[in-house]
Amino acid sequence: MNTLEQVFVARMDALAPQTVVVRDDSARHAGHAGSNGGGHLSATVVARSFQGKSTVQRHRAVYALVGDLMPHTLHALALTTKTPEEAALDRPLAAAR
Repeated sequence: MNTLEQVFVARMDALAPQTVVVRDDSARHAGHAGSNGGGHLSATVVARSFQGKSTVQRHRAVYALVGDLMPHTLHALALTTKTPEEAALDRPLAAAR
């Protein structure tokens, strides 16, 4: 059986991602109001296909791939979506010597 994280990563293949990092935050949210037992994920998806797209368009592209899992299998999804160039800006620069 595949974990929710594995299912998420597999579905992102349609975006031809450079990087997909997923964290399962379900334990931190167990028993909160409105919880239906579905998982809570935080994900960062880096894909060239996001080039020229707004944040809303990027998130819609991801939700189009996992929307059928909501709200029972996947209850909540915190997304960060970037192009490879945007992700490169986040990396700390090597200290000059």
